[in-house]
Amino acid sequence: MNEPNPTNSNLPAIDMVGVAAGAMRNFSFTVVSDVNWTVRSGEFWVLAGPQRSGKTDFLMMTGGLMAPKRGSYRFFGNEMPIFDDSRLAERLKLGFVFDGGQLFNQMTIAENVSLPLRYHSNLSREKAQEQIQALLEAVELAPLAHNTPATVGRSFQKRAGLARALTLQPEVLLLDNPLSGLDARHTLWWVGFLRQLSRGHELLGGKPLTIAATADDLRPWRGSQRRFACLSNERFLVLGNWSEVERCPEPAVQDLLHQPPPVIDRQEGI
Repeated sequence: MNEPNPTNSNLPAIDMVGVAAGAMRNFSFTVVSDVNWTVRSGEFWVLAGPQRSGKTDFLMMTGGLMAPKRGSYRFFGNEMPIFDDSRLAERLKLGFVFDGGQLFNQMTIAENVSLPLRYHSNLSREKAQEQIQALLEAVELAPLAHNTPATVGRSFQKRAGLARALTLQPEVLLLDNPLSGLDARHTLWWVGFLRQLSRGHELLGGKPLTIAATADDLRPWRGSQRRFACLSNERFLVLGNWSEVERCPEPAVQDLLHQPPPVIDRQEGI
């Protein structure tokens, strides 16, 4: 068993050298190879790629839900994945937002969001829900707190997944395709709120949050404060800032910059 490294603010949040990631459903299948990627604390990364390019599988591996097939992956100097109970504090530095929220339908929105607090802090339902009130208000879910997920639209299900990931105040946040299926209003909200988190939100004590989000479309993410990478044909291409993205001749990158607008499911409600 590898011993955790002592805390060092100079260590990268994510450091991958020669990493290969397998598919969650079939680990023998490689979705991306030879990943050399370093994420410094406070950076905001967008990992773009066409559908079925392996973005979700790669993010699951980054989140420690499965091990790399090859190579070295360290999270704040600790070899991943971290499963040992004795290293729980290290593992909880990382929050994960699943596409669609992945909520428990038998629970209310508030119960879903407060679940990590109840599980890890041994709080009663009432005490846990008191502690998440400010978080629910920040993501505009307070009026829906007592609804079950099936009674709210996909956009708010995704916000509940975000709120749940923030309850334990992680240092790194991974988001799987947070803008998928959203209309323009909700897309703007997500981009703006994640920008606030990356710069330092009062919910997290003003400390900048390190963020990596996957995307099928690069255009909503344009901005000088983000860094970009692309997954395509089992390759992981580090692109750099937005001006470097626009200059990149790679066909997969150009497709992500000039694809038709996504089709929004109007039946999902607000």
